Amino acid sequence: MAYQFDFLSTLDYTDIIVKGVVTTIELIAIGGVLGVAVGIFGAWARTQGPGWLKPIVSAYVEMIRNTPFLVQLFFIFFGLPSLNVHISEISAAILAMVINLGAYSTEIIRAGVQAIPRGQIEAAQSLSMSRMQIFRHIILRPALQKIWPALSSQVVIVMLGSAVCSQIAVEELSFAANYIQGRNFRAFEAYIVATAIYLVLSVLLRQLLRLIGQTFITARRTA
Repeated sequence: MAYQFDFLSTLDYTDIIVKGVVTTIELIAIGGVLGVAVGIFGAWARTQGPGWLKPIVSAYVEMIRNTPFLVQLFFIFFGLPSLNVHISEISAAILAMVINLGAYSTEIIRAGVQAIPRGQIEAAQSLSMSRMQIFRHIILRPALQKIWPALSSQVVIVMLGSAVCSQIAVEELSFAANYIQGRNFRAFEAYIVATAIYLVLSVLLRQLLRLIGQTFITARRTA
């Protein structure tokens, strides 16, 4: 028997789909910014930070990079209440995304930092600049210029990974698809629509990150 497509039955739930898209955008907007900020701090700690901080950051990076994101999400949402730390589903999802992206960003940014010529750093030291000033003005911007495409790709990967947040009832896009197919039993159509939207979001996010990079990261400063 030939399968009869019925996308109209899925589009009847447009409000649910829109809510899922908005929530997904919120997750990556907040999680992306904070995750990259954590990555910058982690890269500084591993390359320029005090000795006691380096092993702590290294342990954090190795732990996160070698465990599944879903397990990290479950640990935060289901594990923290055992310590009397109760947070909402959306907060748990954002925190998990920040921690996950932060670890990967740390290694990506660290690679850019280590690619900076030693002579530039020594020149800054000869001008009596502090370690933080050297990292901020001499190291960070050139490092970001080198690794921005890789960092952008990691942000997109984390956005796509947010689909598992439906497992803790975060009403993002994959939650919307599950909800729709559970009501109209048109799983093929529901997930086709969700897949198409994820594809569009990925392309738009890559373009946005490319624009941000061209405007604020790789653009040459004029006198």
